[in-house]
This record gives sequence, C-alpha cells and structure tokens, in this order.
Amino acid sequence: MSGAIELAVLGGSGFYEMPGLEDVEELAIETPFGPPSDRVRVGTLEGVRVAFLARHGRTHSILPSELPQRANFWALKSLGVRRVLAVSAVGSLREDYAPGHMIVPDQLIDRTLGSRPNTFFGDGVVAHVAFAEPFCPRMRAAALAAASPVATVHDGGTYVVIEGPAFGTRAESELYRSWGASIVGMTALPEAKLAREAELCYAILAAVTDYDAWHDTHEAVDAATVFEVLRRNVDASREAVRNLVRALPAVDDCTCGSALDAALVTPPHAITDEQRERLGPILKRRLGDSQ
Repeated sequence: MSGAIELAVLGGSGFYEMPGLEDVEELAIETPFGPPSDRVRVGTLEGVRVAFLARHGRTHSILPSELPQRANFWALKSLGVRRVLAVSAVGSLREDYAPGHMIVPDQLIDRTLGSRPNTFFGDGVVAHVAFAEPFCPRMRAAALAAASPVATVHDGGTYVVIEGPAFGTRAESELYRSWGASIVGMTALPEAKLAREAELCYAILAAVTDYDAWHDTHEAVDAATVFEVLRRNVDASREAVRNLVRALPAVDDCTCGSALDAALVTPPHAITDEQRERLGPILKRRLGDSQ
C-alpha cells in the first residue's frame, strides 16, 4: 500500500466502522505484544490515507482492562502513523457537559488498578517520558475545530480513567467531582502514555453518553442508557473525523515526535539486538543506526 498514513482513528464503543473509507486494506499485524484489538483497516478518506482500528474489536468483545494497548500502538507506529485521534464514550461529571456534547480533554487522572501494562519499556531498557501535558496541543486544537460544526464541544477538562468494567458508585462520582474532574471513562490510560512513548501526536474526542452516578434528576448510568445515546453520538463523531482529515495539523514542529530524546535513559550501546527488535518502531528514530 502506497502513501503515508496521515492519521489513525481509534474507534471507541459503538464506533466500529468508518463509513467513507475507500480502497480499504485490512492488515493483520504481528507485534511482540500480541495481536492488536482487530485488524487495522487502512484506506482513503477525503483523499487522505487513514488507518482505523476498532479499540474493542469490531464486535465489541474486549473489556477496557483487556485491551492490548501496547500491541495497538506498536502496530500503528510500525505503519508509519504519526497522528492518532481516539474517539471515546464518557460519563459527565459536570452539569454543563451534557449527554450528546463532546469534550476534548486536556488532563488525566489515573484510577486504574495497576493491572494494565502501561509502558513499552522495562526488561532492560529504561525511559521516563514527560507527561505533565498528556495530549498533543496541536491535535487537541484540530479535534476541537473539527467537532465544533457537528456538536456542542467543550475545550478542556480532566478525564478520570477508572478500571471498569462496572460503572462507578455515587460516592466515587462525587469524589471525582470534588477533585474538579469533568468526565469519567475507562480507556484513556494507558493509551495516552503509550502514545507519548511512541512519539505520536495524540488527542481524545470524548462523546458524553450520561451523567455518571452523581446527578439527582437523572437515573444512575446503565449500559442500555449509554448505548442509546451512543448511537446518536457516533454519527457526530464520524463527521468530526471527516472534518479533521480535511485540516490535519502539521507534526514536523511538534515536540511529541521527539519525546524520547530526553526520556531514554539506557545508552544505545547497552540496548541489545533482542531489545531493539522488541521495541523496533518505538526506538527506530531515536536509535537510528547507533550501536
């Protein structure tokens, strides 16, 4: 398949296909971290080469805590992808972030249980990426502009990542609200950390499906309610993706693409051939032909 892949889209709950993707090739990519969530579909959208991956599989068969995120990002990086938009369904922790609205978050709080592999490194190779700002500012701005014509979209907000698969309790929801958080979901971590380690420009377009458990005048969240709103949100998300493809931000002057320059601690000469193979596309730019 010829042509650079300018954008990868991670489709969240309900977002299993990308209508309008033409000349599609489905790629089964082998990675050192096992198979990705699904075959990566690569095609042309609005004249631009785009990769699409259903985060939970196209039949929604993978729990948030079971997602093979390292395999997903290794596979996308191996294809030469440099930008990733993750589309996610979330619950709202704010009155003004209503069901049907979209959010482009700018911060994260990790409430997962530590069971999700959250780094490509270890096993003899050490790196500590900067993560104070977990999203690419250029991709955030582009996602915000792309979603604005199709939905009410909010710029910024803290996304609390919970383990799942159960939704949270009312007490937990109130706790997150007391922290000033805006939305709650189950998939943004370790996704954002792995994107940074892979030196990818990454942003989330979060679609609100419910008010989580805190709201006095709305029933507590359940899967039936979520998926009813989800179906309406998916159409808007797909249109936002099309808008984004028409106006992709530049990456050449973005620091995301050089995140490992200040992060890789293990000297190149100490990295073995086996480690280089395992981390292949992740370290390719940083190591070059060094020995």
